[in-house]
Amino acid sequence: MSEAPSTTLAPQPPQAEATTPWWRGAVLYQIYPRSFADSNGDGIGDLAGITQRLPYVASLGVDGIWISPFFPSPQRDFGYDVQDYCAVDPQFGSLADFDALLAQAHALGLKVVIDQVWSHTALEHPWFEESRQSRDNPKADWYVWADAKPDGSPPTNWQSWMGGGTWTWEPRRQQYYLHNFLPQMPDLNLHHAEVQDAILAVGRFWLQRGVDGFRLDTANYYCHDPLLRDNPPQPPERRGDVPAAMQQHLFNICQPQTLPFLERIRALMDEFTTEEAGRAPGRSQAGPHPLGGSTDVPGSRGAPFTVAEIGSANNLARMVEYTAGSQRLHTAYSFLLLGPQPKPTALAEMLNTWQHGEGAQAWPSWALSNHDTPRVASRWAEGDPLRTGQCLALLMMLRGTLFLYQGEELGLGQAEISLCDMRDPFGIAHYPRIPSRDGCRTPMPWQAHAPHAGFSQTEATTWLPLWDPHRALAVDQQEANPASLLHLTRRLIALRRAHPALRWGDVEVLQVDEQVLALRRHHGGDSLLAVFNLSPSPARCRLSLSGQAALSWPSRAQNEGNNLLPPWAVWIGPDSNADTPS
Repeated sequence: MSEAPSTTLAPQPPQAEATTPWWRGAVLYQIYPRSFADSNGDGIGDLAGITQRLPYVASLGVDGIWISPFFPSPQRDFGYDVQDYCAVDPQFGSLADFDALLAQAHALGLKVVIDQVWSHTALEHPWFEESRQSRDNPKADWYVWADAKPDGSPPTNWQSWMGGGTWTWEPRRQQYYLHNFLPQMPDLNLHHAEVQDAILAVGRFWLQRGVDGFRLDTANYYCHDPLLRDNPPQPPERRGDVPAAMQQHLFNICQPQTLPFLERIRALMDEFTTEEAGRAPGRSQAGPHPLGGSTDVPGSRGAPFTVAEIGSANNLARMVEYTAGSQRLHTAYSFLLLGPQPKPTALAEMLNTWQHGEGAQAWPSWALSNHDTPRVASRWAEGDPLRTGQCLALLMMLRGTLFLYQGEELGLGQAEISLCDMRDPFGIAHYPRIPSRDGCRTPMPWQAHAPHAGFSQTEATTWLPLWDPHRALAVDQQEANPASLLHLTRRLIALRRAHPALRWGDVEVLQVDEQVLALRRHHGGDSLLAVFNLSPSPARCRLSLSGQAALSWPSRAQNEGNNLLPPWAVWIGPDSNADTPS
């Protein structure tokens, strides 16, 4: 990172059209609470720690934050096994701490989106404690129960991503219950209207506190096949190396009954639209909420939104299906860019999906890293800062809503975690075949030379150990280096905010081959060209790269006017290719 990117930025960010939702084209910063900042010295990050670090997040220029689960939980899957949907786990703080975080974020101009885990609960959730007691109690059908086959085996052959089958025997009911993940994470029966009502009440609770949206965990897992048909095997050429990857997930997920529930979620969100005073229709005044807590929290401006996480064999089609029109979810992201790096032609195909047919009526979201996948600095860039910078630039040029995972702006690579330090149940179940998710969840490095790199003041160990190579990439080190990835990230986000074409515009693929991907982003009279050499060899762009670059990484390089781009180069600038067909 010895050479700073050259940049020329527009002086003022664009003003959104009156009808443009705040989330459309926004950049949201994902915070994994356990690993972001520890305010009380117990070795675990918390809400107060997030609040203390919000000025740093705001300095990136992002539009808001997405906070991973902080609800009461036995922490078997570190918050994605919820015991109480309408409270804060004491290790993260209290509802008062959350309200303080929300107020500070809004004061800094940041929206707050929180995770909602609605496909399953923890074993200890009161709903399940009641449901498991008998077949005739008021919540008997709130979870997915089924009788054993005549030979005593489970109802289906469905396999869990956490290892083993998806069914566990409950002796009190003499039935199996469904769990697509850990046995201690039973699936809710979202075919049941009362369960949907209860979940929507949870959403209303947080919307009335003033949150700006929800990230819906595993949204395509909401409904199962009521006929309990077996999943067919994968064809040999697609067979994976864990049992869950050896079958086609046709019947345990992605059922058509999910769509009406998504429409009910959207209807709830649409109730909380902007009013003159910032208080949404139906937002109650001070007083108790039926699920507990108070609703005496100031409203925030702007309609809230939903972003669905989707993981299935046909990700693009599912993303479009879940977000098409104005009755379903606002946007969705999948694992398309969270696996191995696609070739330029595959990237072009993904982008084109959202420009034609049903896709043109929907809106995508994109992420290159998150709390579930190896960090992109290792997965795509192989530890090369030049390639990591290109990854950041590519993300910021995409049409859609973007998610930047904590530490991605620093170029943090995937940490190496020994088996004795491993906490991730997925990683432990599949060790050593599949990398543990712990490697992307290690503490955020703030100060290179401080204990635990400034993440915690504890004299003991932190919940996961700091990975020592991350110290050199700490925030304080990169703040002092104009050529750092941190400063590049700020420039890229500023560029996106300054150009309507990047935030809201259409995308056209003008050149794609084995090395080069060239995109035109345009909106009204604003048009930009973004060219990427996605290869380790020099590559020639066939397009005109005239005028001063808005941003080049690491610098603009041409060979006697022949537009020869160095390896892993990025050129973003004015589009003088108006007659070039897309």
